[in-house]
Amino acid sequence: MTKTGGIFHRAVLLLTCCGMLAFAGCHGRGSLAAFEMPEEFDSTQQYEITFWAKNDTNKTQTRIYEQAIADFEELYPNITVNLRLYTDYGKIYNDVITNIATGTTPNVCITYPDHIATYLTGANQVVPLEELFADEKYGLGGSEVRFDAPTVEEIIPQFLEECSFGGHYYAIPYMRSTEACYVNKTYVEKLGYTLPDVLTWDFVWEVSEAATAKDGDGNFLVNGQKVMIPFIYKSTDNMMIQMLRQKDADYSTDEGDMLLFNDTTKELLYDIADHADSGAFSTFKISSYPANFMNAGQCVFAVDSTAGATWMGTDAPLCDISEDKIVEFETAVRMIPQFDPENPKMISQGPSVCVFNKPDTQEVLASWLFAQYLLSNEVQIAYSETEGYVPVTAKAQESEEYRDYLSRAGEDNNEHYEVKIEAAKLLLDNVDHTFVTPVFNGSTSLRDASGQLIENTVKSVRRGETVDDAYFEKLYDDITSLYRLDQINTQSSALAAEKAELGELPMTAVVLLCTLGGAWIFIVLYAAFQMKGKKNKGQSY
Repeated sequence: MTKTGGIFHRAVLLLTCCGMLAFAGCHGRGSLAAFEMPEEFDSTQQYEITFWAKNDTNKTQTRIYEQAIADFEELYPNITVNLRLYTDYGKIYNDVITNIATGTTPNVCITYPDHIATYLTGANQVVPLEELFADEKYGLGGSEVRFDAPTVEEIIPQFLEECSFGGHYYAIPYMRSTEACYVNKTYVEKLGYTLPDVLTWDFVWEVSEAATAKDGDGNFLVNGQKVMIPFIYKSTDNMMIQMLRQKDADYSTDEGDMLLFNDTTKELLYDIADHADSGAFSTFKISSYPANFMNAGQCVFAVDSTAGATWMGTDAPLCDISEDKIVEFETAVRMIPQFDPENPKMISQGPSVCVFNKPDTQEVLASWLFAQYLLSNEVQIAYSETEGYVPVTAKAQESEEYRDYLSRAGEDNNEHYEVKIEAAKLLLDNVDHTFVTPVFNGSTSLRDASGQLIENTVKSVRRGETVDDAYFEKLYDDITSLYRLDQINTQSSALAAEKAELGELPMTAVVLLCTLGGAWIFIVLYAAFQMKGKKNKGQSY
């Protein structure tokens, strides 16, 4: 065999081995066969499933999870549910990504659609739920379900639609919240303003600037203290996303095009920079938790989730500051500031539940039954009463128990804490004004980038840096690089093109076709090389 021929044969052998490994890898831990619904649930077998959920300092929520598991296991003695609690959704997301590679994902997981979109990059990792929804025996409200489950029609349509992306329902909503602006009404009136029913950005900025006035000793006039941050925003990614939506400006498309870096974004950042420069505005990441400033009389407007209502106000049951620091004031709950108060827009958020695929379809069905149990009135109402969440089913919202709960706002400062119930009512009354952002692989990074634009701008202003067009041009480049948005866009486009060319083929087929294509390229190149060699032998130099 010639040297050239030997190289060729070794190359073909290498390609063949790589193809076989890739082909085999598709059947390994990173990929599973698509879930197929079993005809019956085998109640004679024992199943042990894991449930990953988020909880921080609210022990009542932990008890609700534990009670839900105990009640479910009593209904299904052959299913054991192991609870694993996390302090934030980001840690759940990171662990799921890690465990996909090792084939050790949980069975049921509380998460967000943006995160699920990334989980889907592993073939068949998350179970599409349409077939499970509709199954007559074990679907939503099915005949063989051992508890009073809601039907699909009883899930609030807007909340269910948030779980639909990529052509399938990959989750069910668990709880829903939005953002609220918690207002120190006492200070607003002390500054000479009347609090409107719907806040505008102009109003909030004007009052915030007025609250920066100081006396000759450096004390703020509105509170007599050395500290006052009139306006603090907890989630700056939500801030930017909602501002852009309110202005009908670009953010992203359903196909994954990232349009965040536009002129409207820059205009908003200029405005934010001005108010940060005067001391009227700051963020949670820069200054700390807004509720702590508000409860100490050091903040006028605090934007946080409605689920954070139990931390807000003079009588907040979960207040994090010492009692001697708390200032008496009247707390008002309002929709986030709007550019057009006649056409309000606010984000819908809150955890959803996904079911991970496993080789044993009976184990998946057991997982689905538990996930479905989280939609029962017992769980939905109990959990929603812990914070400013609202149940995701009409069945729970319209129940006598939940209506009674809402009607008793202010009876006490724990279960019926007025600020908490007002925050829940804010969402209940404005579901039609809510929106969600497109979900795709990379949408989590884009969300993080949107908030980072605000964080970096405010930090730069506080450092005395010049904020101008050149600054924003560099900022856009830095954020794009930090979150690798250019790479995500390129990868998404390439994957979409491959999908369009190859169709909805199994991953194994795609890998095999790509490997064979590579082998043919080498064959053609080798043949051309051989022909060139023969031609050269016939020439003299």
